[in-house]
Amino acid sequence: MVRVAVLDPDKCKPKHCNRMCYRFCPMIRSRVEAIKFEKGKPVIVESLCVGCGICVKKCPFNALSIVNIPDELEKECSHRFGVNAFKLFRLPTPTPGVVLGLLGKNGVGKTTAIKILSGEIKLNLGKFDQQLSWEEIIQHYRGSTLQEYFQKLSQGKLRVVHKPQYVDKIPKVVKGKVGELLEKVDERDKAKRLAKKLELEGIWNRQLDVLSGGELQRVAVAATLCREAEVYLFDEPSSYLDVKQRLETAKAIRTLIQDGKTVILAEHDLAVIDYLSDQICIFYGEPGVYGIVSHVHGVRVGINIYLQGYIPDENVRFRKDPIIFHEKPPTPDNVTGETLLKWTSIEKKYEDFTLTAEPGEVKTGEVIGILGANGIGKTTFIKLLAGIEKPDKGETVGFLDLTVSYKPQYISAEYSGTVQELLRTIAKQSFTSSWYKSEILRPLNLERLLERNIAELSGGELQRVAIAACLSKKAELYLLDEPSAYLDVEERLATGKAIKKIVEFHNATAFVVEHDVVAQDFIADRIMVFTGEPGKHGIAKPPTTLREGMNAFLKEMNVTFRRDPTTKRPRVNKECSRLDRYQKEIGEYYYVRVQSKEEE
Repeated sequence: MVRVAVLDPDKCKPKHCNRMCYRFCPMIRSRVEAIKFEKGKPVIVESLCVGCGICVKKCPFNALSIVNIPDELEKECSHRFGVNAFKLFRLPTPTPGVVLGLLGKNGVGKTTAIKILSGEIKLNLGKFDQQLSWEEIIQHYRGSTLQEYFQKLSQGKLRVVHKPQYVDKIPKVVKGKVGELLEKVDERDKAKRLAKKLELEGIWNRQLDVLSGGELQRVAVAATLCREAEVYLFDEPSSYLDVKQRLETAKAIRTLIQDGKTVILAEHDLAVIDYLSDQICIFYGEPGVYGIVSHVHGVRVGINIYLQGYIPDENVRFRKDPIIFHEKPPTPDNVTGETLLKWTSIEKKYEDFTLTAEPGEVKTGEVIGILGANGIGKTTFIKLLAGIEKPDKGETVGFLDLTVSYKPQYISAEYSGTVQELLRTIAKQSFTSSWYKSEILRPLNLERLLERNIAELSGGELQRVAIAACLSKKAELYLLDEPSAYLDVEERLATGKAIKKIVEFHNATAFVVEHDVVAQDFIADRIMVFTGEPGKHGIAKPPTTLREGMNAFLKEMNVTFRRDPTTKRPRVNKECSRLDRYQKEIGEYYYVRVQSKEEE
């Protein structure tokens, strides 16, 4: 076995821990220098480490990770960032005329692989202390598709366009108006058509620095599609977008295949990656420590393998338990809990937007999913329930007596202490310690973050802490606005489980605004659909059954879903396919299950 030892320099504080890793290391006690200190920080010599894990357990700041991997994988190392740093094994294989989807947890190397294929990172084959020549890299990949790919890349004969993950940083690099940017990069004469398809005409003359996250995402995708290249790389193209925008963006990206282009994308929305991809590469490993790229699979098989957590052709189990979707049959609206909250016809007016909510009610013990386009009033409705906004007309019955816990859409690191201090302040009277750990800390993977300062957290880490803070408060009404933003597939579904358990435990009610249809299917008991004209007026329909709600919403989107026969997960039907036409004919946009592989 080969050891991979990784030190998180941000967490490591040797002045405050008395060098516990060094003092308790059995190799050090045997006078073998398996750990040495450079510039005050420990450096683990992997060739001398026996992988006992004592230093990992003794470190009070959870700064160390040591894992054992098979010897044969060492030959397939593609990149390492430095001594005791993240290690990536293998690479995805680009294929012309095919969309290759990258699926895996956050922190296991998807963005690193994309940057290597774009040429932003020159891979070092694990030899981080050497500057490898292109000849050595090409020789390493001889006999594979990657040999020709890197040969062309090194000679400048392969043009690659990359849509980055964090679109909110674009205005810091690029200035000007949307139209000016798209016309400047329009090498394929596609700008006008893409502006219409991706709904950019309304913001054509706006400055980039005033755009929302969803608008920036669509501009970034359009700018990428306008460029002329052989290879197109997309890192999370659906972030910030609503369901309709996600599918329109997916359709626009798939048009590249008609021109024989090579397309690779990393995506966490299962419905989008399923709709977009022809093939799937699974990334597995330990986040922040190492990542392994699987061999290529067909899209349906690849996603099902990921959900089941076992790769048959490699005989590798990378997750203990499979992710299971429970097919919810269309049931009548017979929720048995007591009525918690009622509202009459509510109206809220702003200068250029009006929200009207039709009368409705919710009962204890249920999770209400909220679906609708961006700018249609979903966040406004949540703020009305949270008491942050007051309605101009109408009222909520019983609302004043309710304890409310609210997680906003946009979160910021305003708290100055650690994660543990924040959660302890909120949860001190809510849960017993063991229950709290098993139902909130472990599902949201927060135990390793407890000693971290809130201000140091990444977007995904901050999102999980915000969800935990919301669920830690003992409340009768939980309001969560887009909890899946920045989260990977497993984190989204773990969040859904945590919300359902807290609602059940407190006999409370939750409203969850969510654009990921698969995540919404996993968590919601009933659905509220928001219709209208984005940015002008929104209409909030009353909560209805999953069948009625999903059918109404997807009919408006003109999209149909089917159920995978193996995992029961929802899958988007290709437009005008046999199933798509059949489901639209019978008016069932969601609850049609494919009985066999042949029927797909």
